Order: sequence, then C-alpha cells, then structure tokens
Amino acid sequence: MAAVVVAAVTGVSLVVTILWNWLAPTLFGARTIGFWQALGLLVLTRILFGGFHGRPGGRMHGKRWEQMTPEEREKIRQGWRRACREPSTADAEPKPAAEAAPEK
Repeated sequence: MAAVVVAAVTGVSLVVTILWNWLAPTLFGARTIGFWQALGLLVLTRILFGGFHGRPGGRMHGKRWEQMTPEEREKIRQGWRRACREPSTADAEPKPAAEAAPEK
C-alpha cells in the first residue's frame, strides 16, 4: 500500500511539474519549477483547500445531514432549489393570464 501511495504522489508531482513548466511561464511569466517544488505546491494546496478527494469538511456535512429530521432536510433542499434557480413544483404551475401579462 505504501508503494502505491508513493507512486501516486510521485506521478501527480511529475504531472504538476510538467503542466506548470508548460503553462505558467507562458501565461504568467513565472519561473519553471522542479519536482520538489511541485510536491510542495501539492502539499500547500492540500493545506489551503482541504484535500484532493472531495470538498473540505465533506464528512462533517454528511454526519450533520444524517442527524437532521426529514423536515429540516426538505427545508435545506428548498433553499438549494432557490439558490440554483431550479423550478419547484409550485413554480411549474401555469400562472393565470391576468398575472402573466404585464399591465399597461
């Protein structure tokens, strides 16, 4: 298992090195980096953004979701629908003609 982790970290670090050295100097005028700098960049992103395997705090949100009542969950879902502008069943109903046409 340890060998797989080392191989994966090495592979990702090499990919970051190649991509950085291909893009950053041309786009931003940045210097090229080496393998260890790319590895440091990966560690920095892990610290700042919480990981490579999902959103930060995802496990905590899952536990919190499990502890909610069905009513609380539905309230959260309705908020998501409003935020994402997903039409709910109430919004999908056709409006009467008097409300649909603007008054002049």
